[in-house]
Amino acid sequence: MTGLPVLPTTVVGSYPVPEWMERLTSDYYRGRMSRAQLDDLHETAIKAALRDQENAGVDIVSDGELRRDNDIDYLLARLPGVELAETVKDFASDYYDITVPREFGDTDTDRAEPVLGLADDLAFTRSQTAAPVKFSFTGAFSLARRARNLAYDDRQELALAIARVLNVEARALAAQGAELLQIDEPFLAGYPDQVRGAVEAVNVVTEGVDASWALHVCYGNRYARPLWEGHYDFLFPAVLDARVDQLVLEFARKGDDDLPVIEKFGWDRAIGLGVIDVKSAEVETPDLVATRIRRALDLVPADRLVINPDCGLRHLTGPVARAKLAAMAQGAALVRAEL
Repeated sequence: MTGLPVLPTTVVGSYPVPEWMERLTSDYYRGRMSRAQLDDLHETAIKAALRDQENAGVDIVSDGELRRDNDIDYLLARLPGVELAETVKDFASDYYDITVPREFGDTDTDRAEPVLGLADDLAFTRSQTAAPVKFSFTGAFSLARRARNLAYDDRQELALAIARVLNVEARALAAQGAELLQIDEPFLAGYPDQVRGAVEAVNVVTEGVDASWALHVCYGNRYARPLWEGHYDFLFPAVLDARVDQLVLEFARKGDDDLPVIEKFGWDRAIGLGVIDVKSAEVETPDLVATRIRRALDLVPADRLVINPDCGLRHLTGPVARAKLAAMAQGAALVRAEL
């Protein structure tokens, strides 16, 4: 991506869902709102999220994933041939009970058509901002963990099948002008012995796609709580084989203990440095953000650092998220001025 300052700031993906939006979106999933009304709601919320990020000084923005009921169903429930135990849910963020009863069929990337509509989502976002856009989606490993598999020999084969579908989507996103695509693997920390299989699926997704790629691995962020604890050394050395340009990791909540792991194992690409704790409503000061960046600079060169929150902002309130993003941008600017 061209035209960015050193230590560019960005977000991980999701943005706070206002209470009114959660209520109205849930009405849609209860059958009380039309699809056209839901689309209008989404577009209004995305426009507001983009303005918030721009006003905070974020360099690379996102749509806030505000079209998505949650990080799994928006993709998994749209895959060809899946079955939903119930098509209505009480709250938009609830997960469906999803079964994969049969193989997805032909996903030859030379002939297959995208089925998830992600390129359309990106097109709208790009039409509403002049800033560079990051577009993220949940990875095949995590999606496969949430499905009841009746079609494939094991979950790894299911993950690879899902990855082939996502590759077709990624090609469509690149054709739409995507510059930075991010694969989110929120479940990977819970299965540290399966990193090699997850990396295999990541490489299927990125194969032949002309865009920059990031891989985000956190410790879970359901209702602003971690699902697991641990250290990022579980990713190595397998993640060195991932065909991505950037690792996006959380450090604000966990501290800097994992930073030496990056140097120890020889990661020579960009690091998305988490400097904002998204599981706390306490707003960091710009000075604290700057301190966290300076510590990382002891191990990672400035031209390989991207500054971001630990994870998505979905479970914060709007005012807190805006204040945290502003502090992040101001803290990055303090360090940038010192370089």
